[in-house]
Amino acid sequence: MLKPLYQCIVLFSVSSFTWAQSAPVLQPSENITQTSHSLIVPFTAEYSIIHKSKQVGTGTRKLEQLTDNTYRYSYKTDIEWLIFDDKRTEESIVTLSNNHVTPTHYKYSREGTGRDKFYEWSYDIANNSASNIKENKTISVEFPENIQDSLSYHLQHRLNLIKNPKQKHFVYPVIKSSGDTRNYVYEYDGEEDLMLPYGLVKTIKLKREVVEKERTTYAWFAPELNYLLVRLYQVKGGTEQFEAQLTSVTTTK
Repeated sequence: MLKPLYQCIVLFSVSSFTWAQSAPVLQPSENITQTSHSLIVPFTAEYSIIHKSKQVGTGTRKLEQLTDNTYRYSYKTDIEWLIFDDKRTEESIVTLSNNHVTPTHYKYSREGTGRDKFYEWSYDIANNSASNIKENKTISVEFPENIQDSLSYHLQHRLNLIKNPKQKHFVYPVIKSSGDTRNYVYEYDGEEDLMLPYGLVKTIKLKREVVEKERTTYAWFAPELNYLLVRLYQVKGGTEQFEAQLTSVTTTK
């Protein structure tokens, strides 16, 4: 009976933690000057994760500026439900230039009920190579234009919404932990006023369907919060998987 919630958390997984020695050592600068690299200022957003109308955990999404055009984008979740326990951390080091996100380093960890998982990759997009840090292996990859990792595309998606609020169709080529690339597709699905723990917000709603897995994900973004993700809801095989709702957000200028 724990399987539906266990499967659903992948999409809404995972805040900052210290990189292993093999990863780049980057610390936020105290003297960073604001540039025009990004339409989004650093922020921390907190979420309540809900299963069958009950809160089962929390999530934190964060953007930190490290250097003039380098950022750490991260998400973490901490979920407890019955005998189920799950903690996930996911983060991406990216560069931002003209509001285009380029991933350079990706890290993911999961522990709790079930098998623990850990992935770490670095990307040399200019030279079409990707390095699996965990396995000490480098592979050749023909990166498509606008390649993203499993987390960085969320940031690019928000930038795209800010730049073109009337856009109805979004496609993101995403490199997975296997080294393979697949397209993530989102479609416009209307507008809604939502009452969330954060408060009442006007939103636009997008939908992503994965037919072969019978999974549909709905995502709501708030124009008044610079198109921050404020709600996420997933259904698989007609069964509700989970819901995440914004509780608070703070920005750093």
